[in-house]
Amino acid sequence: MSARTLVVVRHAKAGHAPGLPDGERPLTPGGERDARAAGEEIRRFVPGLTTGLTTARTSGIISGPTSGLVLCSPSVRTRRTAELLGLDAPIEIERDIYEAYPDDLLGVLRRTDGEIASVVLVGHNPGVHELVAALTGTRLDGFPPGAYAVIELDAPWEDVAPGTGRLVHVSRT
Repeated sequence: MSARTLVVVRHAKAGHAPGLPDGERPLTPGGERDARAAGEEIRRFVPGLTTGLTTARTSGIISGPTSGLVLCSPSVRTRRTAELLGLDAPIEIERDIYEAYPDDLLGVLRRTDGEIASVVLVGHNPGVHELVAALTGTRLDGFPPGAYAVIELDAPWEDVAPGTGRLVHVSRT
């Protein structure tokens, strides 16, 4: 079995507006710029996300071989971050990522089709920060907006658990 790659991304910097629900907060102009830059870096670490091997989604189901998948919280700021990363992979909105704890995020990852080699998970703190620490055993001093971690996993998605990952790269923009 070949290694899987997981990229854990915290959404880019979002703005605040009085009366605007948390899930509807947009990215700031700086956050949009940072998300584009993160996408360029991620494509260098995970070449499979630029090969054009992804397939189209039909009725919310991904079919056929695909090299990558973006799993994204339904919030406006995470969806926009995922779009601006510019990865050659379908974006799937996953409600269980919003306000998730690491165990919830592991559950989302375990449902990933075994044919998918690389997953980019775009979510929120503290869950994404704690997920990186749990998978890799690495203590990170912060995981600010726009941060991402590239993790290599030797386990199939269904067996992903704490301690099964190796931190390859971390960027804290």
